[in-house]
Amino acid sequence: MSRLLAAAVIATAFSSALAGAWAENKTPGPSGRASALQEQEEHDEAARRACKVAVCAALHNRRPGKDIACSLTKSWPKEQVESVVSKARLPWPWGAVRCWGAVSLKRETLIKAMTEPRYEAVIERHTVSCEVEREKGNSEVRVELAPKVTFENGKAVAANLGWGKIEASGVVKGAVWAMAAADKTLRVFESTVVEKVNEFVSTKCDEVRSEWQNK
Repeated sequence: MSRLLAAAVIATAFSSALAGAWAENKTPGPSGRASALQEQEEHDEAARRACKVAVCAALHNRRPGKDIACSLTKSWPKEQVESVVSKARLPWPWGAVRCWGAVSLKRETLIKAMTEPRYEAVIERHTVSCEVEREKGNSEVRVELAPKVTFENGKAVAANLGWGKIEASGVVKGAVWAMAAADKTLRVFESTVVEKVNEFVSTKCDEVRSEWQNK
């Protein structure tokens, strides 16, 4: 599913932008089809960067303006997906995952997250779609998420992914349901989301400071 199944979930959890899970990654690109894939990845990376700049500007400049809307796409290799899914003590028998989705962030929410002594940032429900690589044909998964991240003095301290409707086929749906169930009862992905949000607000925003500091 999502950030793929779990990875995509986290990825999209606070909107690729905030969770930072849709960080930049590059695809090698020789020629032919690989070149076309590289061109698509460069386009996707540019969109992720533009979203990151917009979110960082809202978080740090804290000026009035339009709310933020991003359409984002990202891929994760099998190894990264396995690393995330293992937090729920579940196997990942398939390959890479590619996810896409649109997320809206209210500017007021971002500003209050940084300025209030304690604030629960609620992200409106959105759908993440992912394609899971499988030997017998890829499978598509659609998951609804309504994340909540609690901030204290500008730092994330708790998170809830807000799992909603899950649409997928057969065994893939079973795997996503298992991850969702583990997270709902044990909050197995909470620490990862909190870590990624704080990393985004500090380290990731610093990487593009020159692009947002005067906006």
